[in-house]
Amino acid sequence: MTISIWRYSHLALAVSSFVFIFLASVTGIVLAFQPISEQIQPYKSDGFDTVSLAETLSVFNKAYPEVTTLEIDTNDFVSASVITENDKNLRGYFNPITAEFLGEKIESSKVFQFATTLHRSLFLKGVGRFFVGLCSFLLLLIAVSGAILILKRQRSFKKIFGKIVNDNFAQYWHVVLGRLSLIPIIIITATGVYLSLLKFNLLPESNVSQSINYEAITERPKQDIAAFTVFKSIKLTDVKSVEFPFSRDVEDFYTIYLKDKEIVVNQFTGEVLREINYPLVTLLSTLSLNLHTGKGSIIWSLVLAFASINILFFIYSGFAMTLKRQKAKLRNKLKKHKCEYIVLVGSENGSTIPFANAFYKQLLKAGKTAYITEPNKYQTFKKAKHIIVFTATYGEGEPPTNANTFLQQLKNTEQLQPLSFSVVGFGSYAYPDFCQFALDVDRGFTAQHAHQFLPPFKINDRSLEAFNQWVSSFNTASGLALHIPQKKLVAPPKRTKALQVVRKTEVKTNPDNTFIVTLKPAKNLRFNSGDLLAVYPENDYRERLYSIGKVAGNIQLSVKHYANGFGSNYLNSLQQNTVFKARVINNAAFHFPEKATRVLLIANGTGIAPFVGMLHENTSKIDTHLYYGLREQESLIVYKDDLDVVLKNKQLHQIHLAFSRVGNTKYVQNLLQNDAVFVAETLQNNGVIMLCGSLAMQKGVLETLNAICETQNQKPLRYYQEKKQLKMDCY
Repeated sequence: MTISIWRYSHLALAVSSFVFIFLASVTGIVLAFQPISEQIQPYKSDGFDTVSLAETLSVFNKAYPEVTTLEIDTNDFVSASVITENDKNLRGYFNPITAEFLGEKIESSKVFQFATTLHRSLFLKGVGRFFVGLCSFLLLLIAVSGAILILKRQRSFKKIFGKIVNDNFAQYWHVVLGRLSLIPIIIITATGVYLSLLKFNLLPESNVSQSINYEAITERPKQDIAAFTVFKSIKLTDVKSVEFPFSRDVEDFYTIYLKDKEIVVNQFTGEVLREINYPLVTLLSTLSLNLHTGKGSIIWSLVLAFASINILFFIYSGFAMTLKRQKAKLRNKLKKHKCEYIVLVGSENGSTIPFANAFYKQLLKAGKTAYITEPNKYQTFKKAKHIIVFTATYGEGEPPTNANTFLQQLKNTEQLQPLSFSVVGFGSYAYPDFCQFALDVDRGFTAQHAHQFLPPFKINDRSLEAFNQWVSSFNTASGLALHIPQKKLVAPPKRTKALQVVRKTEVKTNPDNTFIVTLKPAKNLRFNSGDLLAVYPENDYRERLYSIGKVAGNIQLSVKHYANGFGSNYLNSLQQNTVFKARVINNAAFHFPEKATRVLLIANGTGIAPFVGMLHENTSKIDTHLYYGLREQESLIVYKDDLDVVLKNKQLHQIHLAFSRVGNTKYVQNLLQNDAVFVAETLQNNGVIMLCGSLAMQKGVLETLNAICETQNQKPLRYYQEKKQLKMDCY
């Protein structure tokens, strides 16, 4: 009974907090436009920023027999209450230089009045104010903890706006928008908490009282108000309000409320009778109110509106990520101490779990005893014979949260029998430490004298094709016949666009079985060389990715034809004018640099495709060199026309060719080694190196570049990769 009551109370608190935050965000968006609606009114006078208080008070005293109050609001509008020559009471906005009446004071619209009351207390008065203050405090904690998580992910303030891989819509935009609106949200919530504390009198009270020696006040020497030294020294921009003397008695005086202090001035002599600096609480209260409401600044009001909109999005994305994690929970059918196969899955956002779950279920289907859990729950498994680890890498080489103690537990845990292990890493080439934690896990098991069943396998961007390659290797080594259902891991394609085949070369014209497809895109399709085209052969949701070269506004693909290749056969079967649908995937990390002292393009085989487009678009004529690896001289024929054009137009300054099946076998890394000094100078002088092609080529090139960096006495290659001087898109 007690547990049920607690659960219902917890649920009620969660629901009520959601309602309060939702309403506060919606009304916050509405109220962000109130200062804007006020500022666009024509009541700020030219010259306001330079006029002194002495000038304004002098002109008002001459224009009107009596002036009772004068105020300057956050919009720099001057309002006053005066008595005219006709004994008429005039209230509203005035020109501070001429004392001309400009119009009646702005009244807040009923929409803003309603939103203000709802925002401050949700029409629940004190109780509502308390809950709004509590929700502001909770949001402040969420924002601060979010900032800490972002810093942990990026590892430094310098990298806080570094690239975030788009694994999931909700998570990606949660982080991206969170970084942009983090400071405004912290300011909104912190000032909201402060104003709530102020409303409930939980802050030290301001005490600005100070006695005046009335007996010492004199009318001599009498001066005109325009000559008052103190008024001449005060700019109108620093004034909040002025209280005028009630009478011509010497005991009555001017009270000037400035932004940081209050002064009392003799109405006859201009002598300062009292000056009190406001305490910190008062200054913070004013600052908090202005920051929380956006009063006085259109730009800040728009920032507040943007931040409030983002809070609504965070509510959605937070729920979406929570639901995704709930769906990805690990569920077992067997007890852990009865299983021979143990599947460990390390994931920060749940994107790795479907792969591990699919593999685990296939083990069960094959009649094997299997158990799936998180790496942090690693322990002595009594009958375990094989450990399979599927893990992502968090931030820059760090373990995901559910695996952050795994390596230490691995050292301290003794298994009762010999173990074999396999490690599969999930990551992205966009990060320098691609699948680093997977490599650390592999070394950890090796250090415990476990048997490496398969070498560590790295998967880029959750590639289903790469995952299937690993499953095939596992089947061969284990003698099993596991088959992973594709629909469990791949959703139907979205946001596809129509493309028309303009031209296609014949496969037989190239000894490498390579052909080029030129596609005319839909009018509203935006893309750049280096982006990826996701192609979906008929009745298959699995996307095949091809690097895009943008040539004359068209998409140009270079495709290697495989006899049993579903994707290459599909593209090769397309006829001229055929229309089909595909999806462009933005690959901004692999675009041609806008500014660079020099660019080295390194490719083999069909990896030249994006570079052909980049070279055609090289309007800045950056010093660009292409290192290209082919099988033989005839392999170049299919690209010859494009390369001749860019060489002639100086868009490509030099091409360096390596042939692996002609005479002395050469690869692109051999060419780079021969030009070691040139390559080193390129990196040292803020040049950019781009790689596209096979993973085998990438491995050899990276080893060569690392060696060049070491032998040429310069910083390690990792340093240049972090500076975005090394861009890779290999497959």
